[in-house]
Amino acid sequence: MTVLAVALLAAVLVVAVTRPRALPEASAAVPAAAVVLLTGLLGVQQAWDEVRELGPTVGFLAAVLVLAHLADAEGVFRWAGGLLAHHSQHRPRRLFVLVVVAALLTTTVLSLDATVVLLTPVVLDTARRLGARPAPHAFACAHLANSGSLLLPVANLTNLLALQASGLTFLGFAGLMLLPQLAVLVVEYAGLRLTFRRDLAVPADPRGPDEEAPVPRVALAVLGATLLGFAVVSPLGVEPVWVAVAGAAVLAVRTLVTRRTRVRDVVGAASPLFCLFVLALGVVVAAVTQQGLGDLVAGLLPAGTSFAALLGLAVIGAVLANVVNNLPATLVLLAALGPAPAVGAVLAVLIGVNVGPNLTPVGSLATLLWRRVLAARGVPAPLGTFTVAGLATVPACLLAGTGALAVVLSW
Repeated sequence: MTVLAVALLAAVLVVAVTRPRALPEASAAVPAAAVVLLTGLLGVQQAWDEVRELGPTVGFLAAVLVLAHLADAEGVFRWAGGLLAHHSQHRPRRLFVLVVVAALLTTTVLSLDATVVLLTPVVLDTARRLGARPAPHAFACAHLANSGSLLLPVANLTNLLALQASGLTFLGFAGLMLLPQLAVLVVEYAGLRLTFRRDLAVPADPRGPDEEAPVPRVALAVLGATLLGFAVVSPLGVEPVWVAVAGAAVLAVRTLVTRRTRVRDVVGAASPLFCLFVLALGVVVAAVTQQGLGDLVAGLLPAGTSFAALLGLAVIGAVLANVVNNLPATLVLLAALGPAPAVGAVLAVLIGVNVGPNLTPVGSLATLLWRRVLAARGVPAPLGTFTVAGLATVPACLLAGTGALAVVLSW
């Protein structure tokens, strides 16, 4: 039975990574979940409990994806591209710094998917207009989408799972992860700057005028109010999904009335098939965990919250993320930590599964999406370059992030 459970998970991940014939991720995950139930790998009640537990998290994901789509329709990313072009002063190194900041802010507020799908094309277009080499700026988007998602629970689906497991409030989570995020950011910048130093040294050759876009004041105000809402309602026990839904609803009314988007586009932005994939994947991972993987992983996890233990948890999280992708890795590791894990252990695992995917192109679904965005625009992302950039940043980021977390936990 264990072999069957592992085979089902492998099949789901292969389809999710390769997407043969552009099949959606759910095309393998839903049948695999059905097999799990039919073969008794997981009981119906256990599967329902897993779906119910993941429900608010998946609902939040859908709401944030809609919010990001509406922000794009309102011109937030066009405006951001204009700012990048204007303030870069046609200097590649300055543009690189601005892209790092923009990617961090986008990931923090609108999630890593927004950085990959919405910001990356804008960054590529900006680099093209300035005549700068695209690789440094494209890789900054990819890396900051993953490693820049540590600060707020809304930045990554893995964060929402960790928030639920830790029992922290929104502000409590942010307070503990602020220093680790800053430490990782410094290392990411230095590592990427070193990796792409030759590209950044090539002078820009502007190929068109800078494009100015009006400031999307309403959209920025709604995004700011939504972010504030997360912090306000968290201590009251209100699920963040309701705040995200409220923000998306407010912005949707304006965007639909002004015909900047259509209802079917809003529904599509929620990615219902991807949400279904996450729920089905949760059922499959629960079956694998119950069939022995959970006990195996639990036996490997170091105990305590010393720096060595935290680093060990982060490294295991990073390795597992690159083997089975970061979302199932998070589900497996949080289950292995038990029903009442130490907060420090949960956050160390989170550092691993968020930073680790920058080492290989298959470590996270966001990275896979990023590669598709680059391919659609004819921008190469060679495996060798990805590996070099990963080796230059991931090990040092894990060390810096867990070190900062150990310092915060000791206060």
